[in-house]
Amino acid sequence: MNISLYSLGAAEEVTGSKHVLEIDGRCILVDCGAFQGRRAEADRKNRNFEVPADKLDAVVLTHAHYDHCGLLPMLTLNGFRGNVYATPATRDLANIIMMDSARIQARDAEYLGRRAAKHGEAFSWQPLFTETDVVATVNQFVTVSYNRPVFITPNVSLEFYDAGHILGSAMALLTVRKPDGSEVKVAFTGDLGRKHKAIIRDPAVLPPVDYMLLESTYGNRRHESSDDALAMLAEVARNAVKTNGKIIIPAFAIERTQELVYYFHTLVDKKIIPEIPIYVDSPMAVNATSIFQVHPECYDADIHEAFIKHHKNPFGFNSLRFVTSVEESKALNKMEGPMIIISADGMCEAGRITHHLANNIGDPRNQILLVGYMAEHTLGRRLQNRELEVKIMGEWYNVRAEITQINAFSAHADYQEATDWLKSMDTSSLRKIFMIHGEPDVQAVFKDHLEAQGYPNVQIVKYGETYDL
Repeated sequence: MNISLYSLGAAEEVTGSKHVLEIDGRCILVDCGAFQGRRAEADRKNRNFEVPADKLDAVVLTHAHYDHCGLLPMLTLNGFRGNVYATPATRDLANIIMMDSARIQARDAEYLGRRAAKHGEAFSWQPLFTETDVVATVNQFVTVSYNRPVFITPNVSLEFYDAGHILGSAMALLTVRKPDGSEVKVAFTGDLGRKHKAIIRDPAVLPPVDYMLLESTYGNRRHESSDDALAMLAEVARNAVKTNGKIIIPAFAIERTQELVYYFHTLVDKKIIPEIPIYVDSPMAVNATSIFQVHPECYDADIHEAFIKHHKNPFGFNSLRFVTSVEESKALNKMEGPMIIISADGMCEAGRITHHLANNIGDPRNQILLVGYMAEHTLGRRLQNRELEVKIMGEWYNVRAEITQINAFSAHADYQEATDWLKSMDTSSLRKIFMIHGEPDVQAVFKDHLEAQGYPNVQIVKYGETYDL
């Protein structure tokens, strides 16, 4: 039996996760994510869809972030009719993410078409997929709970373990049964989460495996502790009260938004900060928050206690407002502070956050609070780099607002947390770690660190290169 693997995304980069386990010419795809970054480059990469849909026996989705699920409809469009396996919460959240992407693409096509017609230019750009395509894709989902092994082909079983990254996120353990009865166990961490995060459980400990595909997003960095993060969040809030300014927070609609609301709720409850109006300006975040409420199977003990036993809603309190209409969103820019605006997209590349940044980035009373990973070539990365002038929606703006970053809200394990997680496992049978989902310079540091910690066989995965198992 010939077993090999290769990656068509998240190989020496952070977005576009697509990993293929090939067994005697038949394939299982783990994740089918979209590339993010420079718009033209990301669009070209997403259209250059090299996944062998005709060879796929099954698809496994580790979690619902766009860079892991965003191109699933392309599989259906390319003829894949098999099952997409995911946890129940991942299925529900991925539906929202993919639908939102289809709507954004439709709006972009309409806008670009109008602009081209106005200038008498030819227009050929079309969305990658439509809402109808998303519906067809979601119909292919089969949900599997954590720790419930199922056969997804006659000789391959799948078991999900909680990844502790976002609601429903999972590590996928694929067990290949050989004709002689022996087994090869291959683990895909997806995005590995962190201990002691609000709302969701800690990452599970995997059983012994032969091979592991390990993410490396923060392979050269340490995060602040949760206590430090709360103190920094309180300081940002007090500064806003002092200056009557606005806190603009680019945040992913899933997990980060709910987590921030939970933390602000905690700070107000403990009377560490006064109540400040909080506006969650993201229709997707509103929908995602309702999905959080129907998936208590993913909660950690504290949230389970609050929600299930005491019927308290940790995702909503008096000063919180959900904004859905465009008119309400625009009205926020005319309102006086102090206020907190949490809006998507998390990397500042699209969505309502771009309008809030354009309207508020030039006022020194305001603060831009960065709370997540910013990929290369995104507006979020340029703000993180403290550039003095940035382009937003084609216009240049001077950055006069204060830029603050809190890495403790990251949903990814840092290099020490990932190493500690590895050490919690029985790795006596581990033959090789394949490093994915990281930038090259970061991966080089992480590889050296893991080797120094006693993991000698670490391979940095290159795009399209095949590795025999």
